[in-house]
Amino acid sequence: MKVVLLADVKGTGKKGELVNVSDGYARNFLLPRNLAKEANAQVLNEIKSAQEAKEFHIRQDTEAARKIAEAINGKTLKLTAKSGQGGKLFGSITSKEISEELKRSFHIDVDKKKIVLNGDIKAYGTYECELKLYKGVSAKIYVAVGEK
Repeated sequence: MKVVLLADVKGTGKKGELVNVSDGYARNFLLPRNLAKEANAQVLNEIKSAQEAKEFHIRQDTEAARKIAEAINGKTLKLTAKSGQGGKLFGSITSKEISEELKRSFHIDVDKKKIVLNGDIKAYGTYECELKLYKGVSAKIYVAVGEK
C-alpha cells in the first residue's frame, strides 16, 4: 500500500515522503496513529502543490537577498566609539552594533547572527565583514571605526 507520511517514522521514511509499505503495517500502525495518509489522487495533488509553494518561496527569498546584496556589497559603514590610550577601544564593536547601523544608514534589516566578523574589532581602522543573507547569497561590507 502506498502512503504519504505525516511524520518521521523510524525505519520507514521522513515526513512528506511517498512510501510503499505492507497493508497490515499501514492499517494497524501508521493510519490509526495518524502517522500516514493513504496515497490517493487528492493527497498526491496536495503534496505537489505544497512542494511548488515551498520552491516559490525559496526563489522569492533568494531574489530578495540578491537585491539586498547588490545594494550594499562593497559599501563602507561608519561607526564611532570611545577609546583609551593608543587607540584601543573600550570594549569592542559587535555584530549587533553593525546590524543597527545598517538599519539606520541603508534601511536594511539584517539579523546580527548573519554578520560574520573576521575577528574582534577592538581598535580604530577599517575592517571587512561578510553578511550571509541567504543560502548561497552573501555580501562583503567594510566597517570604518573612528573616534567619538
